[in-house]
Amino acid sequence: MSTVMLEIGDLHVSYGQVDAVRGVSLQLAHGQIVSVIGPNGAGKTTLLGAAMGLLPSKGTLRFDGENLEGLDVEARVERGLTLVPEKRELFGELSVLDNLMLGAYAKRAGATALRGRLDAVYARFPRLAERRAQRADTLSGGERQMLALGRALMSAPRLLMLDEPSLGLAPLIVQEILSIVRGLRADGVSILLVEQNARAALESSDHGYVLETGEIALSGESSALAKDPRVQATYLGGGTDDD
Repeated sequence: MSTVMLEIGDLHVSYGQVDAVRGVSLQLAHGQIVSVIGPNGAGKTTLLGAAMGLLPSKGTLRFDGENLEGLDVEARVERGLTLVPEKRELFGELSVLDNLMLGAYAKRAGATALRGRLDAVYARFPRLAERRAQRADTLSGGERQMLALGRALMSAPRLLMLDEPSLGLAPLIVQEILSIVRGLRADGVSILLVEQNARAALESSDHGYVLETGEIALSGESSALAKDPRVQATYLGGGTDDD
């Protein structure tokens, strides 16, 4: 079997007459963290939405060799593809535990497997275990991001797509979240990371893509991109904002 897990080829996504993503091609291999960086409005969030089946698109989307065309979001989750959205989209009035259990809905499991997933999430995020009965809207920003990640892990993903996991978080919490992301990769979860903090994204990933005005402007090993004068001048002098 090919080592390529996610293959995106000549992808186009439009909002009416506006082409938000234009001919994007991207690959992610099993066990990789691949980052996508770029300026505000570049189409990064749109790219993830198309891959998850949230937006109509034209082009090739293949996951472990299977064509995703025509598959809805739930079917993609069943196959092991999960998105943590930029705004986290938690149910604030529900408890931490209830939010986590909702994450398992699209990929059903027996009671034993479900308990195992929950125990694994609590082991990775001890603060969620401590706050399991609290309402989600009482959590800190970092804790809400942990809950969004934990909820995604309840679907037992093989590929986790993260949209701006550091958004609105203090630098120390950003480092903690990205350390957790690297730990997920070590445990066999592949990661597609869209991140406003270009430096942190390139430091955390194996391969990177620079998306500008809906097109891939640069790509390569993350360490090489971090040394590229164009990347340094545009993205590594400070953080960037996303769409």
